[in-house]
Amino acid sequence: MATILIYGATGYTGRIACEYAAQNGVKFILAGRTKSKVEDLAASLNVPSEVFDVSDHRKVDLALKSVRVLLNCAGPFQHTAQPLIEACIRNGTHYLDTAAELDSYKLAEKLDEDAKAAGVILLPGCGGSAAMLGCLSAYALERISNPLRIDLALHVVGSMSRGSVISAAENLTVECLQRLDGELVAQDPTNTQEFDFDNGQGKVTCSSITFPDLITVWKSTKIGNIGTFFRMTGDAFPTGGLAQLPDGPTPEQRASTPYQAAVTVTSKDGSVVRAVLHTLNGYTFTPWASVEAAKKVAAGVTQAGFQTTAGLFGCDFVRTIPGSVIKDL
Repeated sequence: MATILIYGATGYTGRIACEYAAQNGVKFILAGRTKSKVEDLAASLNVPSEVFDVSDHRKVDLALKSVRVLLNCAGPFQHTAQPLIEACIRNGTHYLDTAAELDSYKLAEKLDEDAKAAGVILLPGCGGSAAMLGCLSAYALERISNPLRIDLALHVVGSMSRGSVISAAENLTVECLQRLDGELVAQDPTNTQEFDFDNGQGKVTCSSITFPDLITVWKSTKIGNIGTFFRMTGDAFPTGGLAQLPDGPTPEQRASTPYQAAVTVTSKDGSVVRAVLHTLNGYTFTPWASVEAAKKVAAGVTQAGFQTTAGLFGCDFVRTIPGSVIKDL
């Protein structure tokens, strides 16, 4: 019997997640809202399927009653996260997703007590940058006493998917944020910081950005000062209209454009620890890591309420994803 349902299965990330799950013998049901696409993918992977829209509460509830875990890959998540989280709480089903939008994490924070009462995990961003940077932070924190501040950077290489562009356009955070003394506050968007990704380029300048790690790393560590930064290289910035954009980078493009992440942790006495993560392209890492997270939750790794990947599985989770290595600097 399948214990995992993957929703948004026919989208770019969802399809990669389903293919990875099928190749690794995971028992799952794939689902989406377009009958022909769902049935065609299910037939090609020889797995069961469900067809429903998130607005149809009756069909959503019926689908969730037979599974332990929902992995939501259907963005933009401002349209799917709330109805599916609420349905998971109603039905006692653990909720995981691949979101990078801050609002999904704020929603999980808001519904934390409801999820605890229902015995349900809420794990937004179970793969992707929140998993990468969260696990890297946890690793570095094991190597320093009295940490005061964490600064994180992600090096994004290669092109973006059409879905990422749409989500970014619909969910662009107007404010550039940081966490100071435990509070989310505005950050000057022109602020930069140098990081060494240990990729032969030495220290490079990274720009300020609002990543969900401002919520997840705070949740896991309670360290009140957190900054998030990014660097983009290659053809990461799309050109032209949405209609001209491909679904996402090809397998060959993903294989040739791995990501890196870096962390700097500063202690109260001024000492510093630095570490880097070398890993797969984000469009491979996210669906693979999300399926692995769903497997762990389905197998019984549970702690009800709003959780983070690093908090639930530990810093070594990221190193279980092929091609992922953490190094001290």
